[in-house]
Amino acid sequence: MKMIQTAEAMQSEADEARRAGRRLALVPTMGALHDGHCALVRRAKKEADHVTVSIFVNPAQFGPGEDLDAYPRDLDGDLDTLETLGGVDVVFAPPAEEMYPLGAPQAWVEVEGLVDTLNGPHRPGHFRGVTTVVTKLFHLCRPHVGVFGEKDAQQFVILRRMTEELHFGVEIAGVPTQREADGLACSSRNEYLSQEERAQAPVLAEAVCAAHGLIAGTTEEQPAEAVVGQMRDALAEAPLAEPQYVAVVGARDLQPVETIAPGQDVLAAMAVFFGDTRLIDNAFVTAGSQEEAEKGER
Repeated sequence: MKMIQTAEAMQSEADEARRAGRRLALVPTMGALHDGHCALVRRAKKEADHVTVSIFVNPAQFGPGEDLDAYPRDLDGDLDTLETLGGVDVVFAPPAEEMYPLGAPQAWVEVEGLVDTLNGPHRPGHFRGVTTVVTKLFHLCRPHVGVFGEKDAQQFVILRRMTEELHFGVEIAGVPTQREADGLACSSRNEYLSQEERAQAPVLAEAVCAAHGLIAGTTEEQPAEAVVGQMRDALAEAPLAEPQYVAVVGARDLQPVETIAPGQDVLAAMAVFFGDTRLIDNAFVTAGSQEEAEKGER
């Protein structure tokens, strides 16, 4: 496993691997690796024969008052995790000055429309920072495929649209949300939770499960508000949970839907605060799908 920290060396490594006829995969991360990240690496190993994991806490996607300075960083621990996992060819861990050599960025990549719902209004500029840094990583790491978690569902949809519309020539592979034993979605921010908050946090998974069952089990049109109501009712069982948004949107355009019809692809999503810690969870669901209904029962 090779450690690279400069843009020039990363481009050279990727170009050499491509000339050798290898298929390259990139797993972008901000470090503090957990089981969810490991699932991404395992998927990358299936997709390609040269795997790069980037570790970079991207300042451009943090807004004022967000947790940039407090965001967990453990590069040595991350390297140990990847060594144990195996199959990683390169770890690209650049300092900020390598990713932003001219200082605060003036050149941005933005995807309009898809950022106007869910997290977008609550985190202005966040997705602009994500799409810009992923563009940089694609240029530096030269992947044939980028592997991303579906837990960050809005990010996943935005990045897929960006790569399709701008002809990046990079496949986007999605990996289903990885969960702890009690259902809580794996996240680096889980370590911010107090013991009492952590005990209540699986309510997000319960709300997602309720939404999944209603949507997948529908045999006729139903109002989206009924699903949202079920999710809110589930969240209300946790006294410390403070929902920021709860919504059902189209799976590709991320726009709110009023009714859900059999065969329709939707995303049920939420963001919830426990104290100062903001958690998200969601589910992509095809309405009225027997396969989806059985998936929800497992």
